[in-house]
Amino acid sequence: MTFLAPVCEAERGRALAYVERARCDAAAIPDLPPGLPLRPVARVGIVGSGTMGGGIAMSFANVGIAVTIIDTDVAALNRGLTRVRRNYDASVARGRLDAAGRDARLARIRGAVDVEALRDADLVIEAVFEDMALKRSIFARLDAVARPGAILATNTSGLDIDEIAAATARPADVVGAHFFSPAHVQKLLEVVRGPRTAPDVIATLMDLGRRLGKVSVLSRVYPGFIGNALFRQYVREAHFLVEEGALPHEVDDALVRFGYAMGVFAVHDMAGNDVGWQMRKAEMATRPRDRRWNDLILELCEMGRLGQKSGLGWYRYDDGDRRPRRDPDVERYIVERSAQLGIARRPIGADEIVERCLYGMINEGARLLEQGIALRASDIDAVLVTGYGFPSERGGPMYWADRIGLGRVCDAVRRLYARHGYWWTPARLLERLAAGDGKFGDL
Repeated sequence: MTFLAPVCEAERGRALAYVERARCDAAAIPDLPPGLPLRPVARVGIVGSGTMGGGIAMSFANVGIAVTIIDTDVAALNRGLTRVRRNYDASVARGRLDAAGRDARLARIRGAVDVEALRDADLVIEAVFEDMALKRSIFARLDAVARPGAILATNTSGLDIDEIAAATARPADVVGAHFFSPAHVQKLLEVVRGPRTAPDVIATLMDLGRRLGKVSVLSRVYPGFIGNALFRQYVREAHFLVEEGALPHEVDDALVRFGYAMGVFAVHDMAGNDVGWQMRKAEMATRPRDRRWNDLILELCEMGRLGQKSGLGWYRYDDGDRRPRRDPDVERYIVERSAQLGIARRPIGADEIVERCLYGMINEGARLLEQGIALRASDIDAVLVTGYGFPSERGGPMYWADRIGLGRVCDAVRRLYARHGYWWTPARLLERLAAGDGKFGDL
């Protein structure tokens, strides 16, 4: 059986219907009492005027909610507000919005350079870069300024919400609101529930996502929450495959044939290989030594190969053309690095590429379910299809695993664990379901 066979129309229809149900079912939180009163959200504050903060502000302004963006730097604030205006101007130019609509939305967004401007906000969302000390300092300040009952949310993509909440005297009001970039376009919102987050805060954020036109999915605190926890496995295996014998275009071609719009390395180049570069470099000194790591992307950054914006990354890009083209220089470097690492390169087929990239996600998804990080397998699928490009005609990684059989997946995970070690440690839930011919969908 090949993973790359086209999806038949009947199966495609079943998978698409499943995805729609999954998105609807994600709104149901079993431990929230029916009719729980929601907290009012009429005024929103955003801390951080960068691309993410501006996009979040637009999401609220688009549905009639007033927003105040703050930044401590006047020049940065003005750049952020200019970027917002340009985004709206582009929508007008494309005919998606008229000038009156643009002006009405812009009128709902104001800027300030003092956190005191957020004193009357019903909801404040912190949207600065991923630095725990910085986020804690912001939340301590918000705790002193925000009105009683205001919701304090962080847009962190994976940091511990409880540690952030501990910087305040109101941890029940603190929640994760993980938007995806660009926030005014992307439809996924991960609502992250800390151990002390109040039920009405969760209910309010889930409903707010609906008001914003998002698919809201609840997660408990876990490194990377749901989406990034699985995506990390996908990316890691793609990088290991390149070390072992595949070239970037071979990995990407296999994933596109499976149904992804773009492969891992083309996505890296589009987003910028330097995203998170400094943080990853800092982590190298303290990361565990009992498992394998891949640092090729850091090395490319140090060579100035940042992706599309520099014209060179995992691929090369001609002036004015974003199509990735194979680059013999980077391919030669990859082969040389394998030799330096003592890895004997070998031919790697498309099915092995798909198996390793996807089975790692499935195994991690099983771990999230057994730990209660995700409520349902369908929630995981809703996240991966909505926010991470998993092909909707395949239904999501957990649905797809059920279709091909958990026994097959578990056997492969055990085989890969025997060969590659730590990252492939089988999830207990996967082993239990496989032993009983069970399915994630039956949980």
